[in-house]
Amino acid sequence: MAKSDYFPRPDGELLIWHDRFILNLASLKTQLGLSDEDIAGCGSDNKELHGKVAAANIAAAASHHATAEKQAYRGQLENSVRALTRRIKAHPSYTEALGNLLGIIGPESSMDLSDAKPVLKAADQTGGIVILSFQKFKSDGINIYSQRDNESEFIFLARDTQTRYADNRPLLVAGKPELRRYTAVYVHKDAEVGQYSDELVVSCAP
Repeated sequence: MAKSDYFPRPDGELLIWHDRFILNLASLKTQLGLSDEDIAGCGSDNKELHGKVAAANIAAAASHHATAEKQAYRGQLENSVRALTRRIKAHPSYTEALGNLLGIIGPESSMDLSDAKPVLKAADQTGGIVILSFQKFKSDGINIYSQRDNESEFIFLARDTQTRYADNRPLLVAGKPELRRYTAVYVHKDAEVGQYSDELVVSCAP
């Protein structure tokens, strides 16, 4: 029976494996005809590996924090701009020409929601956080469904009306990558309309 590759892929598993490898390798140096340079080289590689993984984890955490701050600020900015836009459009001097000049009039959409399906896009933020995005068009938003590694079917995840949704669920097993599948359908007047989106598969990194 064929054996799978012995070399671990996830960083956490690789660190544990390599720690054990060099520990046992040193005790077998004479038996396996290894030199002091062989053992020293493996020790240096192990130290470098631990340093690189730690640096990558710090960078990933910093990236996640920066992305979360950016997304939060985008939300604040949108709320502020929309509030100001409502005041502008309610002003007696407002005209459609001024609205076009300011870019606060959305384009015409001829989409028929009864046959439309959302197009989902995703960005993995590591640690189980996935940012989903889509176009609303004439809809009120979408219902999002998701399926994870241990689930046999899609389950309702959320209704989103803002064109961006953050799936903040932690990984099923901390430090272990997992696959998540997403699909969505448009919502109009509290009812699902149109077709479900094509299935989107996201590999979530630890």
